[in-house]
Amino acid sequence: MPSGQIIRVRSVEGGVAAATLRSGVEAIQEELGVSADFPPEVEAAAREAATNPRLPELDRTDLPFVTIDPASSMDLDQALHLERAGDGYTVHYAIADVAAFVSPGDPVDVEAHKRGESLYGADSKIPLHPKVLSEDAASLLPDQVRPALLWTIALDATGDGTSVHVERALVRSVAKLSYEGVQKMFDSGSFDGAYADSLPLLKEIGEKREALEVARGGVNLPLPDQEIAIEGDRWRTEYRSLLPVEGWNAQISLLTGFGAASLMVYAEVGVLRTLPPPDPRDVQRLHRTARALGLDWPAEQLYPDFIRTLDPGDPKQAAMVVACTRLLRGAGYATFDGQLPELTEHSALASEYAHVTAPLRRLVDRYGGEVCLALCGDQPVPDWVHAALPDLPQTMRDSAHRASAYEHGIVDLVEAGMLAPQVGSTFAGVIVDLDDRDEGKGTVTIQDPAVEAKVTGPSPLPLGTDVTVTLTQADVAARKVAFELR
Repeated sequence: MPSGQIIRVRSVEGGVAAATLRSGVEAIQEELGVSADFPPEVEAAAREAATNPRLPELDRTDLPFVTIDPASSMDLDQALHLERAGDGYTVHYAIADVAAFVSPGDPVDVEAHKRGESLYGADSKIPLHPKVLSEDAASLLPDQVRPALLWTIALDATGDGTSVHVERALVRSVAKLSYEGVQKMFDSGSFDGAYADSLPLLKEIGEKREALEVARGGVNLPLPDQEIAIEGDRWRTEYRSLLPVEGWNAQISLLTGFGAASLMVYAEVGVLRTLPPPDPRDVQRLHRTARALGLDWPAEQLYPDFIRTLDPGDPKQAAMVVACTRLLRGAGYATFDGQLPELTEHSALASEYAHVTAPLRRLVDRYGGEVCLALCGDQPVPDWVHAALPDLPQTMRDSAHRASAYEHGIVDLVEAGMLAPQVGSTFAGVIVDLDDRDEGKGTVTIQDPAVEAKVTGPSPLPLGTDVTVTLTQADVAARKVAFELR
């Protein structure tokens, strides 16, 4: 069940398995034609841009921003500063200003349109922009003055947004914080330094935003981070429990996306992230998956409410969360310029929404940010943005397909490596899906280890039924796992 969340290879003893994993990832990259390396002319243009950014006049380096990311991250898109405003709050959210370095049609821009988004998995990263920009000059690194898109969002006492504005400004982060480090601060109640007044509000605002999400019927999938543990020539996967602070931090990003969408919908120009309502057949399939994993999902319970009961720290429940990504099928981008598209809402978020907070890692965010800057500044949307809007959904669709293939390939590789020593063994599972053209073929979910794979057997397979299946194939080189029902 591909999650796109395999973030780290942890080699306990080293050996053949670690080398096999890395060579397998290299093979996936070669098959997909992706590389962390950039053409020389792109690197040269990026180095030149890094030394000569277009800087705004507004200086907000007085605000003590902080970034909160995985400890190893260097491509820092977002920095926040929070403050009380009467009985409500003011959120200052600084987003890396890629357009301060990248010009329409320059080599970095052309290459970014080819890539669409950064790819991550198993200690590998295929960045959207050269590192001299994405991990240095444009990144909101600590103690560095950076050009940014500064979002200022007013919230009422309930955490609901009441106004939104974005403008270019110089900002400075005072600290590069990790999720684990910030969570320890909240657990101990100890906050020091320039952000001691700002950071404690993250929990307060985050929890109020989460309550509003529940009230409107939205759901934000708590996808667990997954780690690959290597012990000699054996593989296994482990889930890392998400910390509460990760959810609170995500709510600030979502809040900004909602504000951006409201600006663009009102002006009838921009780009939205959309998702149609889930197909009832997919919801039924997920009920079968829950049964396969031994999880109780009452028939009358709506899927957003069920997802909120899941604990990603539990391996089986984490696997269920990942399986629920099926409900995100059909997600895409809708651009519009003078007339709203037929679908404007993201059904899982139960709101109109736009991607604007990760421009170092996702191309579309640069365009959404530029539209909102123009609208808030009472300026015309730049011609280069208008010109790019019609082709942007296809560009992002292509990059999403690559990202999906990359993530699927890595998960398939890991599952094959994990199961390879057990070919011929039997496993308990449930048939969760049938092939539309041949009901003797389908998909089985195994409970331990939590794996979803192809299965063949007598026609038709017993859909939704507990079965015992035999592992007939776990080919690491081919990245294929197969079971048979006898």
